[in-house]
Amino acid sequence: MKKILVIEDEKRIAEILQKGLYEFGFEVSVAFDGDTGKRLINSNSYDLIITDIILPHHNGFELTKVIKDKNPHTPVIMLTALGATDDKLDGFDAGADDYMVKPFDLRELNARINVLLKRHPNQNENVVMNELKYDSLTMQLDTRKVFRSGKEIKLTPKEFNLLKYLLENPERVLPRSEIAEKVWDTHFDTGTNFIDVYINYLRGKIDKAFDKKLIHTSPGIGFILKSEE
Repeated sequence: MKKILVIEDEKRIAEILQKGLYEFGFEVSVAFDGDTGKRLINSNSYDLIITDIILPHHNGFELTKVIKDKNPHTPVIMLTALGATDDKLDGFDAGADDYMVKPFDLRELNARINVLLKRHPNQNENVVMNELKYDSLTMQLDTRKVFRSGKEIKLTPKEFNLLKYLLENPERVLPRSEIAEKVWDTHFDTGTNFIDVYINYLRGKIDKAFDKKLIHTSPGIGFILKSEE
């Protein structure tokens, strides 16, 4: 499943994009401001990124330059209400590969995404296969080693798989039912708390010795990997 990052501060539009692109078969992460978008860009690898231009903290032009500095082959689509020729030229000058003006048609967006992905096939494959990173946390998939701020952390196979799924879905609330299905390959039984138990194991190893906590609870729903003091 191809990974797409959507950076869009209008939550209604971001939700439409996330739901629509998921139905087209993509794995979608969302950032609602430029700071979060920049952090996700620097700590993860995506097959394609969609960004608005007008955003809090960092605009789409700045983010596109960050994306292209990290990996010039990552396709970028600018999705914005600005439709003037100068805006489009500024977007392309920043490194954008395509440009769509709101309101947009999801089917057309999907078509443009597939054109760009065919142009850059499997461009993130080696990065994704070898390492996952978020904030000060690094997971080496080939050696199955985990480090926090350079310090190696020993995990059991199940703890490793649970952390891997969190790292693959940073800053997204993961329901317990989804974790049970994706990590344990089972349907969630509300009468058990095995996921909470393993999350606590991970917190003891990943967060306990550090002021900044990365694994957080979303009450009544599940858990989220995010950077927070």
